[in-house]
Amino acid sequence: MEFEEIIKTAKGESDADLVIKNGQIINVLSKEIYKADIAIKNGIIAGVGFEFKGKNEIDVQGQYISPSFIDAHVHIESSMLLPSEFAKMVVPKGTTTIISDPHEISNVIGLHGISFMRETSKNLPLDVYMMLPSCVPATNWETSGFELNSYDLSLLIDSPWVLGIAEMMNFPGVINLDKKVLAKLKLAIEKGKRIDGHAPYLCGHDLCAYISGGISSDHECTNIDEAIEKLRLGMYLMIREGSAAKNLDALIPVLKTFPTNKCMFVTDDR
Repeated sequence: MEFEEIIKTAKGESDADLVIKNGQIINVLSKEIYKADIAIKNGIIAGVGFEFKGKNEIDVQGQYISPSFIDAHVHIESSMLLPSEFAKMVVPKGTTTIISDPHEISNVIGLHGISFMRETSKNLPLDVYMMLPSCVPATNWETSGFELNSYDLSLLIDSPWVLGIAEMMNFPGVINLDKKVLAKLKLAIEKGKRIDGHAPYLCGHDLCAYISGGISSDHECTNIDEAIEKLRLGMYLMIREGSAAKNLDALIPVLKTFPTNKCMFVTDDR
């Protein structure tokens, strides 16, 4: 059985398919960087340490070895590329998974746009998960091709490639108990799915009200005070560094002061 072969490899009793030797391991579990080899069997890391033997061995001569990157919030459409071409750009840079919000294409052709993005994301060397757009159209004053309500989203919410509801830009609708907005939030909560946020400069009681709607993250922080307040209230801080907005420099002091287990990087638009 497969796991028996992996166990033997881990014990050093059989050769790994590949051993990456003399790397500097970036261990995100222990928050250390240290020298070690990596033994891989059947596509799985069987062991990290020394004295593994492999059918193939690569000496990386002290280069850093990191887990691959996840872009936690990105609009593929902003790149003006199909998912297959987008993958060609990001995978060589170390990103192997993205959480996509197909808001732009949904704004034009609704559920057909989401289905298109899903179909064109299959069989890629990039894992593409999706959050269902929460605000199509983005505002009541926008002229869009479609409007997506909670029923429309319910048709896809159970899909394994759907992780939840994308950035809830309509924070006034949450705070003022708009029934259409709350129906989308309730859908995600009832299905045990996540809800991403979008709440620039929201603070105090209004921020508490927004979070009370089940919204667990925000990628719109642009200053230290805003980021600290949201972290203190339990939100995940998505630090945005894309083409349209660059917030990393402003938020670096937060990363140096606060635990980073609720912080992540996103590009949003690129």
